Amino acid sequence: MTIRVVLADDQPLVRAGLRVLFADTADLTLVGEAGTGTEAVRLAREARPDVVVMDIRMPGMDGIEAARAITADGGATRVVMLTTFDDDEYVYASLRAGSSGFLVKDMALEEILAAIRVVAAGDALIAPSVTRRLIEEFAARPSPAPPVARRSLDNITGREREVLTLVGRGLSNAEIAAELTISTATAKAHVARLLTKLDARDRIQLVILAYDTGLVTALS
Repeated sequence: MTIRVVLADDQPLVRAGLRVLFADTADLTLVGEAGTGTEAVRLAREARPDVVVMDIRMPGMDGIEAARAITADGGATRVVMLTTFDDDEYVYASLRAGSSGFLVKDMALEEILAAIRVVAAGDALIAPSVTRRLIEEFAARPSPAPPVARRSLDNITGREREVLTLVGRGLSNAEIAAELTISTATAKAHVARLLTKLDARDRIQLVILAYDTGLVTALS
C-alpha cells in the first residue's frame, strides 16, 4: 500500500529535502506541495492524500488553522505537524485543531518516515513519555466541554469510562491492561470501541475528550 502525502512548508529547502527523502521511499508518494496554509487546504481537498505533513509557521493561514480546516472536512486525510518549534502552546493548539501527530525537524529522517506510516495506519503519535509531559500542562487549561461531548459519554459503559480515564492519563494499552487486570487485546478492543462510540479520529482525541469532559483532571 502506497501512502499519499502532501507536504506543506514555506521553506523551499525543507520541501526539497523531504521530496528527495520521499522519492527514495517505496511506500510513500508525494502528491502535492504547498507553501502556505491556504494552498495546503486546497491540495488536501483536491488530492485527498492520506497524510498532510504540515509546518506551523506559514504566511497567511498558518499550519494550525490549515489543520483545523482539513480535519473539519470529515475526510480520511490526517495531519502531522512538522516544525522547528517544540513549544507546548503549539502542541496544544495542534492537537485541538485535530492533528494526529507533532514532530520536530531535528528528528532522524527514519523517525519522520515511521511517524507518517503510524498516522496513515490510523494511529496517533502519543507515546506515553510525551503524553504525560503534555498532560500536566494541558490539564491545567481545559476548554469547557461542549454539550455534545458531555452527552457522548452517556453512550459508553462503566468499563469503557475506566479505560477512557486511563487513556487520558497517558497509559498505553499494556499499562491499561495491567491496571484493570485484563489482557492487552481486551484493552485494545475497548479503546477501539471508544474511538467508534465517541467519533474520535485517534487516541489523541480521546485524551482531549477525557480532559474536556472533566473525566480526567490535573489531580487524577
